[in-house]
Amino acid sequence: MEFQEKVAVPIFTEVNRDVFLREIYPQRKPAVLRGLCLGPCLEKWTVEYLGQNGGEKEVKIHVSTVPQMNFLHKNFVYKTLPFNEFVKRASEEKHSDFFLCEDESYYLRSLGEDVRKEPADLSKQFPDLAEDFHTPHFFDPDQFFSSVFRISSCGLQLWTHYDVMDNLLAQVTGMKRVVLYSPQDALHLYLSGDKSEVLDIDLPDLKQFPEFVKAKRYECVLEPGDLLFIPDSYDKKDPYGNKDPVAATRALQALERALHTLDELPPDYRDFYGRRMIQRIQKRTNCDRPSNTNTQEDSNSTLHSCPSREL
Repeated sequence: MEFQEKVAVPIFTEVNRDVFLREIYPQRKPAVLRGLCLGPCLEKWTVEYLGQNGGEKEVKIHVSTVPQMNFLHKNFVYKTLPFNEFVKRASEEKHSDFFLCEDESYYLRSLGEDVRKEPADLSKQFPDLAEDFHTPHFFDPDQFFSSVFRISSCGLQLWTHYDVMDNLLAQVTGMKRVVLYSPQDALHLYLSGDKSEVLDIDLPDLKQFPEFVKAKRYECVLEPGDLLFIPDSYDKKDPYGNKDPVAATRALQALERALHTLDELPPDYRDFYGRRMIQRIQKRTNCDRPSNTNTQEDSNSTLHSCPSREL
């Protein structure tokens, strides 16, 4: 989409802990770290190897008839497969065994043993495979909240969403295009909860989402061995690591109550006082500041759309 400003995520090489913590992490900008040692997974993790060493452990997966998965409208179903069978199917373009259709797409996001209480942990869910992956020593072990194992069919695109924690996205096999948006562009992204209503970010419906063209996109293509740093500053303790901060949740709930109160007013009054509320929010949060080329530097979270096997 040529009319949306595009910025390439910078690539850094020869990055060690000192360089990361001194030069990259404080900038609070997305960064691709290339040439790191992620362990023997880069050579070992073939379809056959994953199937043999991941075994027949049952995994819950997303299955869709189309490669563009939409969480808001749930154009997929949840199914369960043995891990080795899932890996085989995810590597195929056409399937002899399938749930919905012969060219269905698959997506796995690993879960904790108790999905309501425990975050995903590669060393617990897939201990044999975890030995192959070496986490770069940028942080102390107790600073990590979760390690989420993801595998998808080729060409799969996920819904645009935001996370509220720092992320290190490691690409092990395949290529992955990642699109990020600054939180300062939130007003242009048509958010519903933590997800965007704009489903096709490359060919959006501009009659329905005219403001979307104002959002600046940050793009990169991850290669095997790349690590993408996606910054944020909030520490969360829910199993998915993706809940809004408690204070933010309370503020949003208060806003909903205020909007319901506005509904008691006649339309003209509702419009007038609604505009006054917007004005006060803008002044308090600085969200009326014009965007500039350093938008991502000033932000502490990102929204991303991730269209094939990564950790």
